[in-house]
Amino acid sequence: MKNYKLKIEYDGTRYYGWEHQPDRPTIQGKIETVLGRMLTGEDEPSEVPEVIGAGRTDAGVHARGMVASVKMDTGLSCDDIRDYCNRYLPDDIAVREVTVASDRFHARYKAVGKTYRYTAFYGPVHPVFNRKYYTPLDNDVDVEAMQQAASILEGEHDFKSFCGNSHMKKSTVRIVDKIEIRRSKGYIYFTLHGTGFLQNMVRIIVGTLLLVGEGKLEPSDMKRILEARDRKQAGPTAPAKGLMLMSVDY
Repeated sequence: MKNYKLKIEYDGTRYYGWEHQPDRPTIQGKIETVLGRMLTGEDEPSEVPEVIGAGRTDAGVHARGMVASVKMDTGLSCDDIRDYCNRYLPDDIAVREVTVASDRFHARYKAVGKTYRYTAFYGPVHPVFNRKYYTPLDNDVDVEAMQQAASILEGEHDFKSFCGNSHMKKSTVRIVDKIEIRRSKGYIYFTLHGTGFLQNMVRIIVGTLLLVGEGKLEPSDMKRILEARDRKQAGPTAPAKGLMLMSVDY
């Protein structure tokens, strides 16, 4: 039995997120089924290995750099495992790399940081061919004002106002050490790096910053929203399709 580290990318458009759900297509479910077939030779494997992801991306969210760990007993090489997965996975999921990890490696618990990127677009003509990977904006936004607001959110804070789970019992304190916002040819990119993120946290931060960009909130309002520890004080949850998990740090 070896512990394997998988680097995975996927288009989350037609999936109900990463985490396995009964009777619903998920990224974890698809990968586990394919690995189960590889190990048992059965089309409908009676047992599948547990594939542990670095995080639980929501329905419709994409990833370029998801990392997962899985323990398996197989004589196949790492490249053979990768090639088998990519032969039988749907074309919107790909295993980029398979390596043997230490027995103690755990994709979720050993992660020390994640980078997310959110993409929006404002312009008279919306790009067609990557329409599943950005959120179109109805109004132009002030990037400088959003960056001022974002700087207030950087650091260690209680992000309860930016948590989509109102029944969260664990600590909602997180460290976000970088929020960078830039505009390029109509696209507005929000890049966030932190030690960990709460449910919907990135999308709520983006939704709130967009209100600042539209002039509906002032940058200084971020301090008030943080201190309120009340989800109702923050902005809307930005649509899932604009969000991409870029990388995981170990």
